[in-house]
Amino acid sequence: MYTIPGTVSDAAAADLLGRAKSGEREAFEQLIGPLIEPGYHIAFGIMRDRQEAEDAVQEAALTAWRKIGQLREESSARAWFFKIVVNRSRMQRRGPWHSVIRLPDLDVVGRWNEERTARTLDLRTAVRELAENDRLLLFLHYGLDLPLEEVAPVVGLSPAGTKTRLYRVLKRLRPVLAESEGSIPWK
Repeated sequence: MYTIPGTVSDAAAADLLGRAKSGEREAFEQLIGPLIEPGYHIAFGIMRDRQEAEDAVQEAALTAWRKIGQLREESSARAWFFKIVVNRSRMQRRGPWHSVIRLPDLDVVGRWNEERTARTLDLRTAVRELAENDRLLLFLHYGLDLPLEEVAPVVGLSPAGTKTRLYRVLKRLRPVLAESEGSIPWK
């Protein structure tokens, strides 16, 4: 699980948002800065190319700066920025999106026994077969540990719809997850 370092409290975020909306660059950097690295992980998951992911996050940050005035006070800056990253990455990507969840590379898996490797590959295959938004939902909730209320606007659903979608995705993955129990790196 990836935690976002340097995120601020709701009161501090509201203050930073107000200052950023008035054009204060330092406030914008404090608000969005801690989100750049997780934004990169999202972009890389979509694009599978480091340089393209970096470009997408830079473009997303520029878009966020230009459109900071459109962010409503009651909205989550984190969810808003991640939605910009997702949209920018989708517009920019050149090839198919394989997986947003980073499972271990085969080099790392090499030290595991063959049975565990096969189960991990089954899990990787099952995740790849999910719809794009379902993979994104899993990564945002389990990979970045975002609450469903913040994941919802990024995937374009209500919080209740997001919870239902997550339940259905996990239900589809349950047979593979049961076999892979204990070898799930993002659990």
